[in-house]
Amino acid sequence: MMKRPGRAVAGPAAMALLAVLGSSMDISAQAQVAPGAAEAVAYTGLHAAAQRGDAAEVRRLAAAGARPDARDAYGRTPLHVAAYAKRHDAIRALVQAGADLGAVERDRYDAVTIAAVAGDEETLRVLLSLGASARLTTSRYDGTALIAAAHLGHAGVVRQLIAAGAPLDHVNNLHWTAAIEAVVLGDGGPRHQETLRALVDAGANLQLADRQGRTPLMLARDRGYAEMVRMLEAGALTRRPAATAARGGG
Repeated sequence: MMKRPGRAVAGPAAMALLAVLGSSMDISAQAQVAPGAAEAVAYTGLHAAAQRGDAAEVRRLAAAGARPDARDAYGRTPLHVAAYAKRHDAIRALVQAGADLGAVERDRYDAVTIAAVAGDEETLRVLLSLGASARLTTSRYDGTALIAAAHLGHAGVVRQLIAAGAPLDHVNNLHWTAAIEAVVLGDGGPRHQETLRALVDAGANLQLADRQGRTPLMLARDRGYAEMVRMLEAGALTRRPAATAARGGG
């Protein structure tokens, strides 16, 4: 089972998450679910070909009239299955056959977000090269692939998504941005530092705050993440002259 990032958080970060969300929220129910072994064995048609990575069979079935966006019991299309299984040739064949790159399954995950959560840079690269969007609102959190990747500290994925035009300042239904999630759901270590640095360098709005009015800088200070505090302070300073000029005052 591919878990939604919230279940993977440990220690102080987990306590911070629960404090913000409140005990009434069932985080464990909001998971990304890959096909299980029994499902994979039971697949037929395009789903089976996608799971195996059999691009020739994908092309044969599509030519015979198989629907490229057929759904399994969880609402996954063959493209979702191929993304979970990292079957790049099958992904290419499905897209050539007309598969919807923006299709979402039951929990509203598209193939891009599936690759982002997995930290799968190569599958993401293939999807983006075929025209998949980094801008979709996905998941039950009304988030984005960028927010999901920032949460997990997948810095390479974050850089790819930024280059592909992912919305830097999207606010999900927890009222968190990618920059906020990199701090509040990260561990303050190198991976999340690199992730936050990519967002800061790309020009993410560092003044957007959570529901309690706390900016990424405030959250980093609260957690004692000294390196994150340093880069957020530097990012705020480098942008201040431009913001002042835009307001027309000194």
